[in-house]
Amino acid sequence: MLEERAEFPVKMMARLLGVSRSGFYSRLSRGAPEDEWAAERAEVERVWRESDGRFGHRMVRATMPPEMAHVTLMRELGIRGCTPNASKRTTVPGSGADGRPDLVGRDFESPVPTYKLVGDITYLRTGEGWLFLSTVIDLNTRMVVGWALSERMTADIVASALEAARSRGYVAEGAIFHSDRGAQYTSRLVAEWAAAHGVRLSVGRTGSCHDNAVAESFFATLKNEMYHRRSFPTRAEARRAVVGFIEGYYNRRRPHSTIGYRIPAQVMEEFFERTAPRPGELPLAA
Repeated sequence: MLEERAEFPVKMMARLLGVSRSGFYSRLSRGAPEDEWAAERAEVERVWRESDGRFGHRMVRATMPPEMAHVTLMRELGIRGCTPNASKRTTVPGSGADGRPDLVGRDFESPVPTYKLVGDITYLRTGEGWLFLSTVIDLNTRMVVGWALSERMTADIVASALEAARSRGYVAEGAIFHSDRGAQYTSRLVAEWAAAHGVRLSVGRTGSCHDNAVAESFFATLKNEMYHRRSFPTRAEARRAVVGFIEGYYNRRRPHSTIGYRIPAQVMEEFFERTAPRPGELPLAA
């Protein structure tokens, strides 16, 4: 109101904004600050800078203190989040999926962590050649619970990512693991791993990215917020960047809209705290 009173009557502005005209003049007489939104602007810029310029307005609002979450002012500050880039499919259909069911059916919700998981493979170009990333994502917490990197896009990268998730306690007995119909996921190696650990394999339809949308969405985030923002002369540099993004940022610092803008690793940790046996209690029978 202070900035606009030269253009508009104070009475009209007070009525439109639902504030007291006398309160405005009272504050003015006490020396109102020149910029009443200074604190909000500073907080918006702080949140945006701490995200390394990744966050758009929704993520900024979700991270700001509750009393400031109704504003972002990003356009006024001349800042913006990352914009997604076009993606490229890497799926080579395999014959091993014949007869394998779709146990997910585009239902990407899970009642509890460790029960329903999805995975996919993406490629990263480096100065030394390709680097392939395989992931396992928990649908309840959206945490990347397993991952593996390799110079080759073969079945063992999928088995390695799954084993990494299982060894950390993130794959329950009888869990569902959903993927596309790529040859790596329909291989005998992955089928044998799943049978050995009581995991049920599920596949989407051929050529439908929507049937594995969560895994696709994570790769879009990784490339948009990290990979496309820099170049990688060596595979070692790309490896370090991927590990840092997944473990140091995505799992433990980045709010996720699907889980109410909470942090994936925190949601997972809360689940294990709730289900851990109390002192003197026997663990639940399998």
